[in-house]
Amino acid sequence: MNKRTIRDVDVQGKRVLVRVDFNVPLKDGSVADDTRIEAALPTIRHMLGRGAAVILMSHLGRPKGRVVDDLRLDPVAERLSELLGQPVGKANDCVGHEVTRAVEAMRPGDVLLLENTRFHGDEKANDPDFAAELAALADAFVNDAFGAAHRAHASTEGVARAMRAKGCPVVAGLLVEKELELLGGAVDSPQHPFFAILGGAKISGKIAVIESLLGRCDRLLIGGGMANTFFAAMGYEMGDSLVEDDAVPTARALLERASGRLVLPVDVVIADAFSNEAETKIVAPNEVSSGWQILDIGPKTVSTFASALQGAKTIVWNGPLGVFEMPTFAVGTFEVARLLAEMDATTIIGGGESAAAVRQAGLAHRMTHVSTGGGASLQFLEGKALPGVIVLDDKQGA
Repeated sequence: MNKRTIRDVDVQGKRVLVRVDFNVPLKDGSVADDTRIEAALPTIRHMLGRGAAVILMSHLGRPKGRVVDDLRLDPVAERLSELLGQPVGKANDCVGHEVTRAVEAMRPGDVLLLENTRFHGDEKANDPDFAAELAALADAFVNDAFGAAHRAHASTEGVARAMRAKGCPVVAGLLVEKELELLGGAVDSPQHPFFAILGGAKISGKIAVIESLLGRCDRLLIGGGMANTFFAAMGYEMGDSLVEDDAVPTARALLERASGRLVLPVDVVIADAFSNEAETKIVAPNEVSSGWQILDIGPKTVSTFASALQGAKTIVWNGPLGVFEMPTFAVGTFEVARLLAEMDATTIIGGGESAAAVRQAGLAHRMTHVSTGGGASLQFLEGKALPGVIVLDDKQGA
């Protein structure tokens, strides 16, 4: 990684504005999953230990530019305070006179969490005036929100430009550094054999990822709803299964390009309804009857994937292999997660549903890295630049 990090700057006595990704699920007014909050702790503790006053900002949910009380960050501030073992102040906005006064009252070692940046429409619009207001709060900017790094928003890309314009350092946090090093290593210089596993509902959102990985990996394993479109491209009847008809020609072309390096399911779990209580059967992919739909990979596919992954040194996995939210159709995803947990390989799990699946299986701690960014990790695997990263200061000589 050729970007400067918090290790490269002196934060003693400075106010540091940190973009974190605290877009966490809430339930009954409390944080339901604090994984993303915990992921930011090393960066926050690093700066507190070096005498900084830390100002945190994040989005939460999709308030669409208006104040939504259920999407306020107060529960996040409460949980962060518990994890840090010290009080965390909470502002009622992210800009304005009250926020400025609260920041001016901060002392080294203090932590202040600003309100949801997406309560302002100017956030997603990357409005330069709004970004300048954020930049005016601090002496340095740190982006530690990998999950939002693929968005050119005011709190990710715009504020970095505004901070640099006033001569302040603009650097990566420890989480972003870790994400870029591990994902970047998998993309640019993986240890071979390098295998990739792709799942999820649709192929359309991952065509660029498939094309990118086919140029890098030794074998690509496909599951989830996106496999249905490949089956349709092979002429199989899919019953009521999800198929992207518009993507069938693309799937056909990818099959031809893959030259045998693409591994598809050899058996599938089908159901007569999209329900955990539906009647199910295990059949070959070309035996899906009318009125039935594919909702998981079958046991023979798990064995096939296990054989295909033998000897792997690097494995990247993005997307569940079935409708894992329903226990009846989580078996395939969880079995493949167990395969990876047992392997002597670098295992990197893309964010979003992939991360949720391995956590639900209780195996996240046995993976080399579980990314905190779903869309960001996908875009990175495509080989695309992330706006929130590109804008950060380069290391000298890079």
